[in-house]
Amino acid sequence: MSSSTGRTTIDVGADGVAIITIINPPVNSLSFDVLYSLKETCEQALGRDDVKAIVITGAKGKFSGGFDISAFGKIQNKTIQAPKPGFVSLDILSDVVASAKKPFVAAVDGLALGGGLEVAMACHARVSTPNAQLGLPELQLGIIPGFGGTQALPRLVGIAKALEMMLTSKPVKGEEALNLGLVDAVASPNELLTTARQWALDILVLKRPWVISYYKTDKLESLGEAREILKFARAQTRKRAPNLMHPLVCIDVIEEGVVSGARAGLWKEAEAFQSLLESDTCKSLVHFFFAQRGTTKVPGVTDLGLKPRNIKKVAILGGGLMGSGIATALILSNYQVILKEVNDKFLQAGISRVKANLQSRVKKGQMSLEKFEKTLSLLKGVLDYESFRDVDMVIEAVIENVSLKQQIFSDLEKFCPPHCILASNTSTIDLNLIGEKIKSQDRIIGAHFFSPAHVMPLLEIVRTQKTSPQMIVDLLDVGKKIKKTPVVVGNCTGFAVNRVFFPYTQASLLLVERGADVYKIDRAISKFGMPMGPFRLIDLVGFGVAIATGGQFVLNFPERTYKSMLVPLMHKDNRAGETSRKGFYVYDDKRKANPDPEIKKYIEKAREISGATVDPKLTKLSDKDIVEMIFFPVVNEACRVLAEGIVVKAADLDVSAVMGMGFPPYRGGLMFWADSLGSKYIYSRLEEWSNSYGGLFKPCSYLAERAAKGAPLSLTVFPAKSRL
Repeated sequence: MSSSTGRTTIDVGADGVAIITIINPPVNSLSFDVLYSLKETCEQALGRDDVKAIVITGAKGKFSGGFDISAFGKIQNKTIQAPKPGFVSLDILSDVVASAKKPFVAAVDGLALGGGLEVAMACHARVSTPNAQLGLPELQLGIIPGFGGTQALPRLVGIAKALEMMLTSKPVKGEEALNLGLVDAVASPNELLTTARQWALDILVLKRPWVISYYKTDKLESLGEAREILKFARAQTRKRAPNLMHPLVCIDVIEEGVVSGARAGLWKEAEAFQSLLESDTCKSLVHFFFAQRGTTKVPGVTDLGLKPRNIKKVAILGGGLMGSGIATALILSNYQVILKEVNDKFLQAGISRVKANLQSRVKKGQMSLEKFEKTLSLLKGVLDYESFRDVDMVIEAVIENVSLKQQIFSDLEKFCPPHCILASNTSTIDLNLIGEKIKSQDRIIGAHFFSPAHVMPLLEIVRTQKTSPQMIVDLLDVGKKIKKTPVVVGNCTGFAVNRVFFPYTQASLLLVERGADVYKIDRAISKFGMPMGPFRLIDLVGFGVAIATGGQFVLNFPERTYKSMLVPLMHKDNRAGETSRKGFYVYDDKRKANPDPEIKKYIEKAREISGATVDPKLTKLSDKDIVEMIFFPVVNEACRVLAEGIVVKAADLDVSAVMGMGFPPYRGGLMFWADSLGSKYIYSRLEEWSNSYGGLFKPCSYLAERAAKGAPLSLTVFPAKSRL
């Protein structure tokens, strides 16, 4: 994405067609260099007498991946000057390309996303390869299409489809784009340029229509119908993303063009784009975009020049929910998988779970029956270790029992080849303990998936002080291939995600025992942007799991845990959460959660046991106070994890919080959000609460140091003594 190499070239053929090529590896992003160069080459082609028509394309099989995202940060922190509003959409694409007296055709291969597609739509026709990806994903970055896309796309595919493409950020392939009218012809990669050249010459002699996208009206719905569609889109957007403004701005800008014409729409788009670029949402989402891509850079591991080895065959021990989910994720990415269980009944149940996971994809139309059969054939069930002799990696996913896991790892050392990676999916047990009885300490690594493993995008790669860098590089590669975002973390109770988030539940329980309302807490946390509140989450994961993991933290961090008996009391009374249809909520046949007035009696009983008294202040907390009292202890624990060197950088915690716990990405991740409030403010609130409510809120020394200096939490000033 570096902008120093960006340029365009011009090459005029004997047929009088100028080929303008965008060059900015790896995805030909539109840096300012490229855009200035594009304007220059287009003007040059228009001024040359030997040029009859022009084709715009991208180098090395990629049209353009869109605007250079790294420039957003530079504009936001004022290291570069942004061009005036409308420089690209009006000055280049509308007034040079679309208004030209010579025909322009876009030859699209690979991808035309964001600004890339907007350049293509400014041309008078588009020819694409069948598998090229065309889309406007700008809303994922907290902005709207800013190079004319809000005006061109509705005129090419209709308002309803354009809204769907922009609001969901989903691209379409070349074939579908042809059916929609987004492209005019489809050609194979080898024929693409020839077809586009001919198309341009045909436009010139009026054999093909000369169409300016911004003034096309035949696909636009009637004004009345358009207003209905836009009204419906607004209502849906408010429901789906109540905390976000930019999708509504996008709808307003589309409406302006429909009502007042494309030129007015382009001006409104340019102004809206400029102001959204400075919004907190955009800053947060751009930060998160780069944080996600930065998790695979691990100092002292990925900078040693090691190449990932070829992992072909993976064995999984345990076919429960986790084991079967991991097996599903692996076979979906063409790995051969051996699933081992202790008896045939458990084995068949495990294989059935994998089948059900795949069948749900078939039902949703995401997988053909033929692909289903082929994928399932990669899975083999076994009851012994005989077929482990040629596996490249083993992932143990049995119940959380130390002696059982130790026995398994001793067996694995005997049966697996010496190059095999020995991984555990444990979520709480120390890896040193699991592998303490074997010699191959350098091959032990944690591969901690989140449930359901074939759906959740995060993979925590846990290393001990003895894990070899090669194992980490191999697992990073597997993570990427199975479409997970891998984060490398150190070995401690709960690793990064579960450890950082243990105060989330504990603070909620403390608030309830001191008088806050369960359902008000859940509502406030959902409103903040979490997929669900802490009590609905306990119901989902199940009371058994909540008690077991909570117990680990009480044991390991006694000075800062809140020991509530509320969940054990409810569990003893056969409330296990959603599976038993009763937890903090009661569930109907459709699994819809409804508040349960009966939980008051359990809260009173828990209060008696813990000796807690109702604090009138906590009975009338605002939503803001609830969010802060629950999340500031989480931030505090994240500071400890940073100080101990459990993670490499704060941005990795941002990614872990979003992908492991559902923290809203439009807030940038946990630490980014905390820094937007300031270390001083967080410290002072925690200090105040710790005086009233105890050690759970006590600020750690890392947080205290940052607050004293007014420094950001994400800035690691001293080299952390890394556990990595």
